[in-house]
Amino acid sequence: MFDFSYSADLVQAAELWHRHTGTSSARKRLNTTLPKAMSYDVPPIVLPLEPVLLTLPDSQVTAVVTARLYDFGVLTLSLAVPVKDLGWPEFSDLLNAIDVAVGPGSDHPVWMRLAGEMHAVLDTAMTRPQRSDLQEDYLVGVVHAFDRPMTAASLLDGYDLTPLLSGEVLPLSEGARADLMRKRFSYYTDDLVVLTWDRGFLYEPRGDSDVLDVIEVANAQLLEMRYYDELLDDELPRMYDLVERTHRIGGFLSSRRFASLARRFYALVAEVTELTEKVDNALQVTEDVYLARIYTAALDLFRVSVVSAAVDRKLSIIRDTYTALYEEASGGRAAAMEFVIVVLILAEVLLALLRH
Repeated sequence: MFDFSYSADLVQAAELWHRHTGTSSARKRLNTTLPKAMSYDVPPIVLPLEPVLLTLPDSQVTAVVTARLYDFGVLTLSLAVPVKDLGWPEFSDLLNAIDVAVGPGSDHPVWMRLAGEMHAVLDTAMTRPQRSDLQEDYLVGVVHAFDRPMTAASLLDGYDLTPLLSGEVLPLSEGARADLMRKRFSYYTDDLVVLTWDRGFLYEPRGDSDVLDVIEVANAQLLEMRYYDELLDDELPRMYDLVERTHRIGGFLSSRRFASLARRFYALVAEVTELTEKVDNALQVTEDVYLARIYTAALDLFRVSVVSAAVDRKLSIIRDTYTALYEEASGGRAAAMEFVIVVLILAEVLLALLRH
């Protein structure tokens, strides 16, 4: 997941993609959830790409590649490796091997290559396109069927999920195992969702599910909040320097400089507030309690509220600075007006004396 741009024109992006590749995009919808229960605020567009071949330690696998572009400028690239007729240990080993090959520590060029291709095609549909170093990733093992009927309880009793969820080879302590399994959910007796900070497991015998889409939106929100947190981290020291420099220069036109600086800070607050509200409202949850619980758990695991609170605190500092600068500019203008009035009164008195 990449921070691709400030915002994206999804209609134009779809047209550009069709013109370049000849393939059509689609607007992503939640498949198993009624629109009135949960829906995207602005559905992202789904763009199919060519499959890629991944080289693992003892095999090669073909991954289906899909891109999704959100209107608030996030690009998601997903690699899906379909498997069949694997034992549970082999399934866990394959997932961990894929993580080693293309996970966050691998520095695999496939991600940057795909992102670069998307930039080249969709650049003109972007507002302020950028190549940010900020990224988010998430690894999910999905099972649609076992070789026999399986309930969530029998799955948890019969299979060890910790190697898959942790990526660790050595046995974990009881406390660590319990922490890994803390966020688990089931709606029917035969489905299961387990979430951790950077991995998840999904057992869904009915085929498609909206769980992965919900996790993706939570990750997108984390990415955008991280971006604005870092943006404001860079902006605050610059703001202090500008204010100090303006104070130091002083002079008759200082009120105009303060007003100009206040307008700049106001524009920054308005921009960040607009985009963070759009990110916050990316997914509208009303009636689907089960998916809402998973979505809330994902936001909690990813600490989105913590980063969002940090953004709000920094915006508050900038708002306070804007208010102080505006008051100082107003005070400067008032002082200037008083000075002019005094000069005019003195001039009138002087003219009266000269006439007398």
